Amino acid sequence: MLPLAGYADRLSVRPGETIAFKVSNATGAPVTARLVRVISADPNPDGPGIREEPLDHSVRVVREPEHYGIERGSYARIDGGIALAGLSSFTLIATVQPTHLGRNCSILSLLNAEGRHGVGLGMDEAGRFVGTFVHGEISERLECPEPASVRRWYRIWLTYDARTRQAIVGQQPLKTGRPNGPAATAGMEVELPQPIGARQILISAPGDEHGGLTFDGRIERPMIFDRVLAADQIAAAADGQQVPGLVAGWDFSQDISSTRIIDIGPHGLHGELVNMPTRAVTGSKWTGREMAWRHAPEEYAAIHFHEDDIDDCRWPTAYEWTVPQDLRSGTYALRLQAGDAEENIPFFVVPPKGQKTADICVLVSTFTYVVYGNHARPEWLTDPAWRTAWIEQAKAWGAYPHNPGQHQEYGLSTYNYHTDGSGICFASWHRPMLNLRIGYITFPYPEIRGSGLRHYPADSHLIAWLEAKGYSYDIITDWELHHEGYELLKPYRVVMTGSHPEYYTREMLDALEAYRDSGGRFCYLGGNGFYWKIALSKEKPGLIEIRRAEGGIRAWAAEVGEYYNQLDGEYGGLWRRNGRPPQELCGVGFTAQGNFVGSYYRVLPEARDLRVSWILEGITDEKIGDFGLSGHGAAGFELDRTDKRLGTPRHAIVIARSENHPPEAPWVLVPEEQLTHLTTIPGEPPQQLIHADMTFFETPNNGAVFSTGSITFCGCLPVNNFENNISKLLQNVLNRFLDPEARFEVPGN
Repeated sequence: MLPLAGYADRLSVRPGETIAFKVSNATGAPVTARLVRVISADPNPDGPGIREEPLDHSVRVVREPEHYGIERGSYARIDGGIALAGLSSFTLIATVQPTHLGRNCSILSLLNAEGRHGVGLGMDEAGRFVGTFVHGEISERLECPEPASVRRWYRIWLTYDARTRQAIVGQQPLKTGRPNGPAATAGMEVELPQPIGARQILISAPGDEHGGLTFDGRIERPMIFDRVLAADQIAAAADGQQVPGLVAGWDFSQDISSTRIIDIGPHGLHGELVNMPTRAVTGSKWTGREMAWRHAPEEYAAIHFHEDDIDDCRWPTAYEWTVPQDLRSGTYALRLQAGDAEENIPFFVVPPKGQKTADICVLVSTFTYVVYGNHARPEWLTDPAWRTAWIEQAKAWGAYPHNPGQHQEYGLSTYNYHTDGSGICFASWHRPMLNLRIGYITFPYPEIRGSGLRHYPADSHLIAWLEAKGYSYDIITDWELHHEGYELLKPYRVVMTGSHPEYYTREMLDALEAYRDSGGRFCYLGGNGFYWKIALSKEKPGLIEIRRAEGGIRAWAAEVGEYYNQLDGEYGGLWRRNGRPPQELCGVGFTAQGNFVGSYYRVLPEARDLRVSWILEGITDEKIGDFGLSGHGAAGFELDRTDKRLGTPRHAIVIARSENHPPEAPWVLVPEEQLTHLTTIPGEPPQQLIHADMTFFETPNNGAVFSTGSITFCGCLPVNNFENNISKLLQNVLNRFLDPEARFEVPGN
């Protein structure tokens, strides 16, 4: 673990509100904490560099930071109370699908009052289902004779007859909920205390003291009976039929959107899920007739547990800060130091509720930051030379020195995989996010000829430009946009995005569309925007879900039948596949991706139209943006283009189009545009669809939209001390959008 690490309980805060910082300090040295306003988070010495202003404010020390561990792995916890106190003979049953073998792990455990492991079902290193027994200093294990197969469903059980002291463990493979092979059992004599004194029940329990690691796989309908069941009774109970002797049984098909598990037994021993395992996944009885879990919950009666799930580090608060009423909106951070170790925790101060302090609103894409939080890039994981280059670059620039690939203990991003090979679909800000740091670099290799930044540090190029040009602005994050909607944006004359507003909720899209159509003036300054649909947790603020359903450039693909979100029950995936392509909002949408290198835009003849000629005022170059701190070009990495079929307004004008994208970036068309390797949905050759369209169009009520269609656009702004043709162009747009006398009429209206 890092010697000094931390996170905040929220990413945005208003004047008068309090933000709490959770800090772990393993250095043994005292920690100093100071607050700064962040102007530039780019460590590149060829750019503006890291620029901050100290604040004349101090945080309140709640407790001196100590070293704290991290509990990883998801499980369910149930208080058995006195319901199990008299348990002597018993049967444990579960239906399971292992997804990762070679580990000792627990599936269903009953613990005594002292927390010692009493009895349970689990798996051993050889992939065999086992019954486990711990009584006093004695530990015994009973193994099924045959190892299990990965991603195959099994019914497993453990019986114990207190009269004969005979224990039997068994397994039977299933297909669509029915036996699909012979049962296998093993038995032995075991001496257990009577009654066994169980008080706590754990499903996929973590920790060696509970009999191994958390289970990697799916568990369905775990049950406890107060007697020994015969084989036919075990099958009937697992199939959902009523069988005498039920003490507790958890129906995971109920309350799927929550972290509660429902006991259908006589005692109502409901439980809670820890570290957010994945629900709304296909179970042993899934037939494929329904793809939405809401329509057939009994076919989605499983929970997928992972050994590396984490939704919250659960560290105590070290510092608190109540934001002064007169503090300006902006980007801020808590700087920490203990001995030679340093840490920074960025956050955002938004205006007081119901107020604005400037005419410009900058939307900060915090949901996208979190979804990418702790992204361990594949290059780091597989290429030693790349790792060395990153470390050397960070050291040479004095950049943030820690990479998520080095520190997977904090959990990885939704662009990574669990250890069992399934895609990570949950992200949380209640943990250190190493790539959401001042000075973090993403790409170290020299051919990018720039800073190699993404997300938070990259968006600081826009903040630094606004500061350099003397514009006043308010910061609004995704959190406020989602919860407060259009009324939050309504007072602003101009709303601007950063470089990559990729992950959006329905409420956020609704707010932006209402703002645009009510006369708002909107600047989309990125690429690959408004692309993926996400869901937020109501139980756990700061937790985000993404289902990477059909289509899209995806880090992983959701399993068939699992395209509907757990948290809200809605179809996930691309907004385009949910009937809201980005072109409908801002005129352009994701079309192509390459490596982190950029090219330039060429001004088109249409840009001389009187409707848009003011955008190029003072600019005589036909090629613009052939420079930059991001990929050395204004148009690069991820590109958006117009498409009237997908919603680009008929009257939209493409001002400039990118060209000559470097061949060292193997550019690919997004999958949702391809029909075969030769044909595309628009009907044009793939190569003709690989470009960024800088676009403008008017909207009703004197509004307008300007879109750049490129992630690397903002990286041009700081070049030549903020004096260049891209800077001039954006200044022209912003000044006209800010002018209350400027008129924008939709042609033909």
